Amino acid sequence: MDLLHSHGVLIIQHLQKDYRSYQSFLNFMSHVGDPRNIFSIYFPLWFQLNQVVGTKMIWVAVIGDWFNLIFKWILFGHRPYWWVQETMIYPNQTTPCLEQFPITCETGPGSPSGHAMGSSCVWYVMVSAALSYTVRQKGKSTINLHRLTWSFLWSMFWIIQISVCVSRVFIATHFPHQVILGVIAGMLVAEAFEHAPAIQTASLKTYIQTNVFLFASALGLYLVLKLIDIDLLWSIPKAKKWCANPEWINIDTTPFAGLVRNLGALFGLGLSINSEMFILGCKGKHGYKLSFRMSCIATSLATLQLYDFIKIPTHTEYLFYILSFCKSAAIPLTVVAFVPYCIYLLMKPTEKKFR
Repeated sequence: MDLLHSHGVLIIQHLQKDYRSYQSFLNFMSHVGDPRNIFSIYFPLWFQLNQVVGTKMIWVAVIGDWFNLIFKWILFGHRPYWWVQETMIYPNQTTPCLEQFPITCETGPGSPSGHAMGSSCVWYVMVSAALSYTVRQKGKSTINLHRLTWSFLWSMFWIIQISVCVSRVFIATHFPHQVILGVIAGMLVAEAFEHAPAIQTASLKTYIQTNVFLFASALGLYLVLKLIDIDLLWSIPKAKKWCANPEWINIDTTPFAGLVRNLGALFGLGLSINSEMFILGCKGKHGYKLSFRMSCIATSLATLQLYDFIKIPTHTEYLFYILSFCKSAAIPLTVVAFVPYCIYLLMKPTEKKFR
């Protein structure tokens, strides 16, 4: 493994030296791969365009991130920015110098990459959904169109995935093999949900049971391994010790923070999709109008941007987790229930005036 890591360090040094002029683009692509964008950007867009795809997107993101957490706890993957400081394979005088950036110092284990896994799973869902639409069309011309669309979309998929992977390696937060593993794992999770139609009709009880199972299994694994003196939070002290700037350390990147955030989103989706507001807003005659859907998308995206201004206090860890869960649950509640219902109420009196 040290040999794999040392070769990875050489690749990182090469990228940081020869691709310095692309730093802004690579930092941007790292943000593109941020799993949080699934809830704040991709989900609001897709849910109003196709509720089946939007629902699948949340399930894939949540289950994929849960697998990512379990893999990280099992694989004990180091991150480059602290590994080079602690490995014994370099003499003291020749320790490689890896530049760090404000988004470098993530605190969880490094393998597989959560950004690469989240990006690949959600883009796999989106590409598959777009292609399924062209498959339904009949005729010779549509077959040629499908082939062109297939080539274009999968080319875009791989361009985005490669860009995200390179960006994560460039900022020294992942080794190359970690991002490759993340992409493969994300695609496997997304493909599995292509054959799970039951999530579309899941009741609130099913959502709650899934939440409880995911939380209990992760917490159970953590406690069992802790009983045999295996600390699954071993990476946090390393991150704090070797991060170039203490202000770059963020509690939001700890393993349990991601778990709580995802469970909140799944619970919020279950609560909203089984609510009366969702039925009135999205399932009525308004829900099939393009103007209604576009209004919901624009309002949802604007509202979710305001959520970024809500800063959760980090001085108490347990309070942070509770508030993070509530904030994440509010996202699907806003997109699926509150916004469509409010627009439904606004459009209702307008229709009466024209009668």
